[in-house]
Amino acid sequence: MYPSGYSSGRLVSQRIMPTLFISLLIAGVGVYIGQYVPRALFLPLSIVELIMIIAAVFIRKSRAVGYGFLYSFTFISGLTIFPAIAHYIIQIGLDNVLKAFGVTVFAFGVASFYASRTRANFNFLSGFLFIGLLALLGMGIVNIFWPFSRTVEMVYSLLGIFIFIGYTLFDISRITNYGVAEEDVPFVVLSLYLDFVNLFLFVLRLMGVNVRRD
Repeated sequence: MYPSGYSSGRLVSQRIMPTLFISLLIAGVGVYIGQYVPRALFLPLSIVELIMIIAAVFIRKSRAVGYGFLYSFTFISGLTIFPAIAHYIIQIGLDNVLKAFGVTVFAFGVASFYASRTRANFNFLSGFLFIGLLALLGMGIVNIFWPFSRTVEMVYSLLGIFIFIGYTLFDISRITNYGVAEEDVPFVVLSLYLDFVNLFLFVLRLMGVNVRRD
């Protein structure tokens, strides 16, 4: 299943990660431009983002998730992330937001390195991660109507961090152990991008709780 000329380790380091890096740069451009987007457009953009995620799952089998789709999605994602980042810059300061990004890069990098180098199989995490993701969604809905206490907010943030580190281990493990065809690289990078961004948002959330506690 590996692209011609690529071992599993080289696939991650020479194809997957560079494409992920480009995706994050494009998302960063989206975040920057997001400050100029009218507030009324953020909800429609979020809906478009959600539709693209759902569409990616359905069109994956037809190999239709190409680089254009990937980079368009990450740009729109960057636009929709801007309000959250702006909120945390006001709440905890730019320095702490940058620290949260650094923590995310470190945690994501360590998890990716471990999964790709040890070739450990993390398929057993699949069920636990899915249940955890459903729990996050359920708790998020509850929080809309009944805001969390600081303790519950911290538990929720930590749960999100563990789940998306788990998804990073799971996704990199599958790439390393089972390979990925060249035409599937954009979809795989899309999955890793979502792991990274969600991990970052939960690290930000946890730092927000800690700053409020201080």
